Amino acid sequence: MAKYTIQKNPFVVPTNDGKVIEEHFGLASDGNSQISIAHMIAPAGWSEPFQIPEFDEYTFIIKGKKQFIIEGETIVLEAGQSIKIEKNTRVQYSNPFTEPCEYLAVCTPAFSMDLVNRED
Repeated sequence: MAKYTIQKNPFVVPTNDGKVIEEHFGLASDGNSQISIAHMIAPAGWSEPFQIPEFDEYTFIIKGKKQFIIEGETIVLEAGQSIKIEKNTRVQYSNPFTEPCEYLAVCTPAFSMDLVNRED
């Protein structure tokens, strides 16, 4: 029995905002509640409402730029940069720039809408 898993068909999360989310490992793809690993592409002009996730989130920027507003501080990451945002931190994710942003996101425990407290 192999002691590894190759993910060839990630779960594509349905969205209505133009964002592409491909979960390679996590609750939606393989039932793992401990971690989620997703490849994402946020289109130019995309944003989410402020939220307070109940998980740590690590983000690595592959291409483009992504903006984070973390507890009132605005941070912009570019390709090759990464960030860890600790759970229970108020954050807004966005791409207010003219080019798409491609990145990897890792959440521990795994991403679940039940663990995201979004502001409307």
